[in-house]
Amino acid sequence: MTYAECGMKNTAIFHITNNGLELSERLKSELPGAEILKFSAAAVEKQWKNNASLVFIMATGIVVRTIAPLLKDKKTDPAVVVIDDAGKYVISLAGGHLGGANDLARKVAGMIKGEAVITTASDVNGLTAIDLWARDHDLVVENDNLLPLVGTRYVNNGALRVYPDQGLELQLPDDFLRVAEPRQADVIITNRRNAYGETPENEGDGDKCTIDTCRVKGQLYLRPRNLVVGIGCNSGTPAEEIEAAVASTFAEHNLAFLSLCCAATIDIKAEEPGLVGFVRKQGLLLRTFRAEELNSVKGITPSDIVLQATGAIGVAEPAALLAAGEGRLLVQKQKKGNVTVAIAIKTEQSAECGVGKKDAKEARKGRIFVVGTGPGSLEHLTPAAREAIRHADVIVGYGTYLDLIQDLLKDKEVLSTGMTQEVDRCRKAVELARTGRTVAVISGGDPGVYAMAGLVFEVLRSAECGMRNAECNKEINGKTAIPVEVIPGISALNAAASRLGAPLMHDFACISLSDRLTPWEMIEKRLDAAAAADFVIVLYNPRSKGRAGHINRAREIVLKHRAAATVVGIVKGAMREQEQVIVTDLGHMQDSDIDMQTTVVIGNSKTFRWNDLMITPRGYERKFDI
Repeated sequence: MTYAECGMKNTAIFHITNNGLELSERLKSELPGAEILKFSAAAVEKQWKNNASLVFIMATGIVVRTIAPLLKDKKTDPAVVVIDDAGKYVISLAGGHLGGANDLARKVAGMIKGEAVITTASDVNGLTAIDLWARDHDLVVENDNLLPLVGTRYVNNGALRVYPDQGLELQLPDDFLRVAEPRQADVIITNRRNAYGETPENEGDGDKCTIDTCRVKGQLYLRPRNLVVGIGCNSGTPAEEIEAAVASTFAEHNLAFLSLCCAATIDIKAEEPGLVGFVRKQGLLLRTFRAEELNSVKGITPSDIVLQATGAIGVAEPAALLAAGEGRLLVQKQKKGNVTVAIAIKTEQSAECGVGKKDAKEARKGRIFVVGTGPGSLEHLTPAAREAIRHADVIVGYGTYLDLIQDLLKDKEVLSTGMTQEVDRCRKAVELARTGRTVAVISGGDPGVYAMAGLVFEVLRSAECGMRNAECNKEINGKTAIPVEVIPGISALNAAASRLGAPLMHDFACISLSDRLTPWEMIEKRLDAAAAADFVIVLYNPRSKGRAGHINRAREIVLKHRAAATVVGIVKGAMREQEQVIVTDLGHMQDSDIDMQTTVVIGNSKTFRWNDLMITPRGYERKFDI
């Protein structure tokens, strides 16, 4: 989730100089809801609470002195990003994780071609950010004052020891090590108030302990929001009494109040002032059910008094169970003065209150990102591609391409397939999206150039989605259509051209020599036509073990129309560690090592070689004196 997708408001862009104003106007056009303001301390203070993010185009020292009195805590402070007046550096100054400043800095750097400066320890060390991971998995950080301590230990050790309660379906990132006992953990994920089951009076802190009771000092608690409270109350019961009854029930049963996600009752209590006041204060959803719905729940403790008053055999227990979906009763009803309380636990962490596991997956609308990762190195990955990968629940792709972006996949479910299993990859992506998952289909280069984008749309359009054609079309074209967004990347032809100089300055044609999907006869016709028309020709998939001779045949066809001295560029593994760049000619190109990782660029009749670069003139020499 980015800074703009968290329910946050607008972005304020502050400037001092004319250069800053010009840069502000560039940013405003690409940041929805952005407002440009002349810098002053009063203006900053006014905008502090009204904006999701503040961007300053000025010296960092000015910003630090201005915002210092306004900073409160990382959960509520806005994102603060500072850009130098020349637009070279984009610094994430405050609110890096939860505020979204790190993401905003990367995004802005991509817009202005600057360098994002990120200093949060987890980011610079390639580790998963604890607070962001917790937020994305609907976990509440309880003792967040311990985050710096635990974070330092995490960075020093290179791993975080985590104890999740049994029954929690959480996939941990690779740098989170699952431990068998809570005493061994840096982070404990539980809805139990005390993971050791001790009463508050006898809680140990690890300072005074025997060999059996010693535990890691400074343990961070993450609370899963998976508890539902069912409430029955007499008319006129004040909110304070309801809150006290719920809080005492949680404490008596060693349950964390922060794990409470939802309250439930009978529909005739939907407007009860005390109950409404309680849920508003706690920021809870209130679910209400009709008497006949409550009476349909089996295995509860009935009450004749409640039946006479409401028409339901019970309120607290059945309401809690219904709101928990496919959950189970954790605490039977407890009578506390004018309030009756019962507690149920959801079995699906991501399910909303009142939505069972099956329905929750159907309720979430899935989507597909088709992400171009360019040549493969992270430095050439676009900010949009990073963002799409970060938002995805599942990553689907060819193993070689996934290996190149391993640092971005640490906390993701990854499905890797072989080179010729493109259709299987797309089908799987569609299946996952239909269950409500967000799926990133990874494609090397640009996904729209000899890659995965077209195939994803074909699978969605056709009966090859694994369903009958009528059902498939109904699902795709109806209200449940799966949104697909194509995220462009640097294509092989762009990467190779950049290494060769400027070979694509004039008209060019791209032709793949793979006849796995296109008949070779058709490929030969296209080669002949492009060569005859004097296009610069870019050859993809030039040679494999199964078709070693195709590149030689392509050369023969081009030689019918061009001189042997025609300049040819050969780039193997463009922008990767083992990159090789060769500039030769059509007569000698067969002497070079060419494989599937190679892009071949054959010049036109005007292309020339200069200082081992390959240049195709555009025709400027006829217009201007160069």
